[in-house]
Amino acid sequence: MSTVAFHTLGCKVNHYETEAIWQLFKEQGYDRNEFEQQADVYVINTCTVTNTGDKKSRQVIRRAIRQNPDAVICVTGCYAQTSPAEIMAIPGVDIVVGTQDRHKMLGLIDQYREERQPINAVRNIMKNRVYEELDVPAFTDRTRASLKIQEGCNNFCTFCIIPWARGLMRSRDPQEVIRQAQQLVDAGYLEIVLTGIHTGGYGQDFKDYNLAQLLRDLEAQVKGLKRLRISSIEASQLTDEVIDVLQNSNIVVNHLHIPIQSGSDTVLKRMRRKYTMDFFSERLRKLEKALPDLAVTSDVIVGFPGETEEEFMETYNFIRDHKFSELHVFPFSKRTGTPAARMEDQVDEEIKNERVHRLIALNDQLAKEYASRFEGEVLEVIPEERFKDSNNENLYVGYTANYLKVVFEASEDMVGKLVKVKITKAGYPYNEGQFVRVLDAVEA
Repeated sequence: MSTVAFHTLGCKVNHYETEAIWQLFKEQGYDRNEFEQQADVYVINTCTVTNTGDKKSRQVIRRAIRQNPDAVICVTGCYAQTSPAEIMAIPGVDIVVGTQDRHKMLGLIDQYREERQPINAVRNIMKNRVYEELDVPAFTDRTRASLKIQEGCNNFCTFCIIPWARGLMRSRDPQEVIRQAQQLVDAGYLEIVLTGIHTGGYGQDFKDYNLAQLLRDLEAQVKGLKRLRISSIEASQLTDEVIDVLQNSNIVVNHLHIPIQSGSDTVLKRMRRKYTMDFFSERLRKLEKALPDLAVTSDVIVGFPGETEEEFMETYNFIRDHKFSELHVFPFSKRTGTPAARMEDQVDEEIKNERVHRLIALNDQLAKEYASRFEGEVLEVIPEERFKDSNNENLYVGYTANYLKVVFEASEDMVGKLVKVKITKAGYPYNEGQFVRVLDAVEA
C-alpha cells in the first residue's frame, strides 16, 4: 500500500485544494500519513503571497526531502506556479505542478517512477479561462466545510502577486457548486463557507448569472444546509441585489468579511483598489440598515509606501467610526515582482510597527464593544473542538453565525451540531457561554 503525506501553506483555498488532491490519491488506493511520518509521496502545497511564504515553502520542501530521500517529492500551489525554476533547483524535488492540472499529478508520479527524471509541469496560468473541477466530498476537519466557487482575480492591486499565481477570474459551474454543497451537507456539515481567490467576484465571467443568484439557489436547492458564509467579499461586489439576498435569507449568516486595506483615498489609489471611502461608507450604511446586528470583519495593510501619519489616521478614524467587529492587521511587506515593492517612500519598519500596534489596540476595543451587545443573549453555536487554553477538559470552542468565538462546557458528541448557548461574559478574543440545549433535527 502506497502512502502520501501533505503539507499546506497559506490560505483557505490551498487547504481546500489539498483535500481535493487527497481525494485523487485516495481513489488510487493510497493511505494518508501525517507529514512528520515516513511516506512514499510528499505533496507540498505552497504559498507565495509574501516573500516569507516563498521562504517557508522552501523550508518545508527541504524537510520532506530529509525525511525520506527515496520518496517522490511533489510541489504544487502558488509559489510553484510563479517560480517553478527556483523549486526545480532544490536537489531532491521530483515534480512541480502549479495551480492548474492537479488531476495530472498521479500520472506524473508514475512517469517519474519509470523515467527517474525531474518533471516541471507548470504551464502559463494567464491563458487559462476554465475553472478546474476538483471534488471534495468531505474534510479532515469535521465542523465547517469550505466550498470553492471561483478561481483567479482580475484586479492587479499594486501590492499583490496573486493574479500571476492564480490567473484571471473563472467561476465554477453553479450546478457543480450546488451538487458539491449537497454532498457536504449529506456528509454531516451544517455550515458551508464559500471560498475563492476573489470570492465575491463569482459570476462576473458569466452572461446572466451572479453571486446573488447562487446564494438564492443554494438556499432553495440544498436540503439541510443551516449556515452559509461568504469567506470574503469586496465592497464593490456588495450590490443592492446581494444585500437584498442577505436581508431575506434564513441561512446566509450575519457576518461579512470586507477587506478595506486602507481608509485613505490617496493610499487606495496607490494600491490600485477600485473604490473610494465614500462608496465603502455608503455600502456599510446600507448593510447596517438591512442587517442591524451584522458583524463586519476586515483586512488592513499598514505602512503602505508613502503612507503619511494623516493617511494612517484617516484609516484609523474610518475603522473607529464604522465600528468593525474584528480586524486582521498586516504591516506592508514588499512582495518582489509587484509595483508596490518598487515604489519610493517605503515606510520605516519602526513606524509601521507602531501603527500596527495602534490599530490592534483599536481592534481589541471594537471587538469587545461588538461582543458586549450579545451579553446575556442565547445564540446558536456549532462547537468545533476542545478549548486548548484551559485545564478544564469539558470546555469546547465554536462560533456563532455572526462569528463570535464562544467557549463553554459541552461534550464530544455535540461537536458539529447546532447548540443553544447563553453568552455569560462577552470578551475578546473569546466569549464565555453557558450550554442551554442541543437543537433537535426538526428545529435545526
